Amino acid sequence: MVRLFAINVFYKGLKPIQKKASYELSSFGYFQRSGVREFMAFTSDVLVERTSPGQRQSVREQEYRCHVFVRSDGLACVAIADMDYPVRVAFTLMNKVLELYSSDFPRSSWEQPPSDLSYPPLDDFLKKYQDPKEADSIMRVQQDLDDTKIVLHETLEALLERGEKLDDLVSKTDKLSSTSKAFYKEAKGGTCCVLQ
Repeated sequence: MVRLFAINVFYKGLKPIQKKASYELSSFGYFQRSGVREFMAFTSDVLVERTSPGQRQSVREQEYRCHVFVRSDGLACVAIADMDYPVRVAFTLMNKVLELYSSDFPRSSWEQPPSDLSYPPLDDFLKKYQDPKEADSIMRVQQDLDDTKIVLHETLEALLERGEKLDDLVSKTDKLSSTSKAFYKEAKGGTCCVLQ
């Protein structure tokens, strides 16, 4: 199962200011969580600091992938996920987070240190995007197409397995004329359409 561990919102002024954060650390031991949270905040800070405005990046850190997007206005978002989390979905998530944040908080407040890092919509995004197929409509459509492809493939295999029975049906039926039966036998043998 793919996992999304953290979403952090920053303002990149002279130095990055962490504005809001949400973490999903239930897969870590209880006594590890504060250290993991601190390391993720530090990593996010470094990524925002080293990313130019208007740029998106994905960086591998051990078995995690850190995605960062810094808008041209300095508002930034970092998403930390496992290596299998789809990159496109991570950037879609960060775009939505930044749009919501910029509509909820006036630009004049971005440079001020936050009094509280919690932001309930961030927690909601973190829960919703745990399963990228459910959160992202394109992935959901792709999964439906993949499922359909599998069903079609299984059906084709089932038809191929019944090939011998089809021969029996053709020879026994009285619904086909003798010409149709002959055509079927020639087509099956590959002699009906041979170019010379």
